Amino acid sequence: MFRKKECVAMLLAGGQGSRLYALTNNIAKPAVAFGAKYRIIDFPLSNCINSGIDTVGVLTQYQPLELNEYIGNGQPWDLDRAFGGVHILSPYQAKKKSSWYEGTANAIYQNMHFMKMYHPDYVLILSGDHIYKMDYAAMLKAHKQTGADCTIAAIEVPLKEASRFGILNTKEDGTIYEFEEKPKQPKSNLASMGIYIFTAEKLFQYLEEDEANPNSSKDFGKDVLPAMLNAGEKMVSYRFQGYWKDVGTISSLWESNMDLLGANPVFDVSDPAWKIHSRNPLAPPEYLGEKAKVSNSLIALGCEIEGTVENSVLATGVVVEEGAVVKDSVIMADTVVKKGAKVNYSILDEMVVVEEGICVGEDQAKNAGIAVLGREITVSANVAGGKILDKDYKGE
Repeated sequence: MFRKKECVAMLLAGGQGSRLYALTNNIAKPAVAFGAKYRIIDFPLSNCINSGIDTVGVLTQYQPLELNEYIGNGQPWDLDRAFGGVHILSPYQAKKKSSWYEGTANAIYQNMHFMKMYHPDYVLILSGDHIYKMDYAAMLKAHKQTGADCTIAAIEVPLKEASRFGILNTKEDGTIYEFEEKPKQPKSNLASMGIYIFTAEKLFQYLEEDEANPNSSKDFGKDVLPAMLNAGEKMVSYRFQGYWKDVGTISSLWESNMDLLGANPVFDVSDPAWKIHSRNPLAPPEYLGEKAKVSNSLIALGCEIEGTVENSVLATGVVVEEGAVVKDSVIMADTVVKKGAKVNYSILDEMVVVEEGICVGEDQAKNAGIAVLGREITVSANVAGGKILDKDYKGE
């Protein structure tokens, strides 16, 4: 008798993340650092293992090297399995043709052989750029109870923002009767989270039909889901009540980091009942000097703080020298803020150096936006808020 998995997860992690500008010049969006000790991809991977799903295909494409190295054999997430576990799935040359992933549906289609190796009854499709904690096992249970061919996780959003999402129009029992991809005039505020559970046979059928359609854009939201709905397949919404954030923009990434702060944070990553796993570098304990002042902040291991840090998130190895001030900012690993420098309402990528006396960012009251510095930049001139800088920047 062949071995099988009831449910296989497919994690879409190949997007460029262009709206994160300098932060994704050299790495894929799911590899972007988050919350002092995590990367974005830690959240769906942790959700999988916490939900009892131990077979995950991670589909990579854009700048995959750092993401591939970070995932490794999956050991930090307990996904180093002899049968199953985590697998990196990149585009490859097949017998008939080879091509980059052309859309979300085409990416999954190109990896049907991987899914079929495990003879799954169900396939879970995930996105690699969201911050949330979710029990996929509960969603799978609901999928089976309703007898759905496809279940779509959904969350209520402000109606004025609904046109940014795929919108589900449903009956009282949650059955979907209409799916609108980013409608100009949405009929409801129930937004798709980009999390789908398919009965495997139905998924394979519609992926093959979509691939054979020369007019398709090879996208789940634009093509596959509407095709299933039009064919009369049973599609059901699964309402999610917890915290969920699409961190595809600078402002949303900054806001989500800020949501971790405080005695009662909006989003709690320290809950032992739902642990968020990560591949943490070995580092000594953080050091706070005699003159250091730290308030309402997350400080990772290996940081050296001699100055002032307020309402900020600092990753491993960050140095804030005496007299330097960091406020309302996200500072990624191994960045140095030198004496007398000030960083306000900013996101600084890894290995940035802010020289003595330099000011990065402005007071939020001026509505200048979030200042963003790409990795390995040395800043020797003041930087106003909202500027997007790349590796070659050395001051004006």
